[in-house]
Amino acid sequence: MNSVEERGKLRGNRRAIRNALDATAQPCRTVRKSSMPRNDQAIRQLVILNKLEASRHGLTLSQLAEAIDPAATRHPRTLRRDLAAIEALGWPVLTERIDGQVRWKLLEGFRNIPALRLSPTELMALTVSRRLIAPLEGTELHASLQSAMGKASAALSPQGLELAQQLEHTFSVGLGPHKRYRHHRDVVERVTQAIAQKTRIQMRYDSASRGRMTRREVDPYRLWYASGGLYLVGYCHVRKEPRLFAVERIKSVTPTDFPYQIPLRFDFDAFVEDSLTVMRGPRMIVELEFDKKTAAWVKDRIWHPSQQLTRLPRGRMKMTLSVADSREVVGWVLSFGSGARVIRPESLRKTVKQEAAKIMEAL
Repeated sequence: MNSVEERGKLRGNRRAIRNALDATAQPCRTVRKSSMPRNDQAIRQLVILNKLEASRHGLTLSQLAEAIDPAATRHPRTLRRDLAAIEALGWPVLTERIDGQVRWKLLEGFRNIPALRLSPTELMALTVSRRLIAPLEGTELHASLQSAMGKASAALSPQGLELAQQLEHTFSVGLGPHKRYRHHRDVVERVTQAIAQKTRIQMRYDSASRGRMTRREVDPYRLWYASGGLYLVGYCHVRKEPRLFAVERIKSVTPTDFPYQIPLRFDFDAFVEDSLTVMRGPRMIVELEFDKKTAAWVKDRIWHPSQQLTRLPRGRMKMTLSVADSREVVGWVLSFGSGARVIRPESLRKTVKQEAAKIMEAL
């Protein structure tokens, strides 16, 4: 089919949609138009658009209805309105009769944005995900990601961007406690450059454990974002071992011309897997017992890759995990209040009891 025929079919399709809507409208009822669809409409239209993008030969109304959640409205009249709304958002929707059935499809060549090789719904997903990188605000990495997402947003029609903004009210991201790095841009840039060039750095580091400023020579391996904070993983020539450095505690970075190579035996995943969140230490086996009320929601989360859960009588649950012996574990256990009991190791049980007693004294 040539472009003239497709444009003619597109115009005919628009008339068909309008006629279908006029035929089903109540003659004495005034419908107030909204500038933005409700959340359920936005989700339904996104599902329909996603299905149309994935289909080369088009879909019937019944096939589109099957793709929508049973709890959502799936009446043919509603689907036609959704298809008309999608077309109004800038996606050219065509109809084609095959074997006596009317199929709805997107104009060929429009299912992907050629310059980016991304589909429109993927572009909207990128737009919605902006909040995920909020903690890195002020860094070059954040600026680059924002620029990329800005280009993605620019590829959407104004109506498509409006739908993406509506989806932000449907899918929210709770970041939880996190650090800000807008005042550490220079440090992040210098560290990133040294990692790319594989050159050693000299830095002034405010050590929390020592409580004073220290000078370090470090081979920077990788920047790692975890538990709301950004960390530098690298080989410390003072400690003679790989270490973890909180970026906000790095007060200055001086690049050097000394090249380095990451040892083949260094395994980043193995290096960080023993920590509960970020703190490292000797590995220990921890066993906790949760009461029924606490177990009901603890079981639905992955707290650590090594965790193993065992059901106990009366709704209780036992968790076994292998983690670094650090203050993080103590604080984590205390966060469950009276709903958790330390079975082993004995050293952890004593420390938790001591900390709980200090908390009671401070109240």
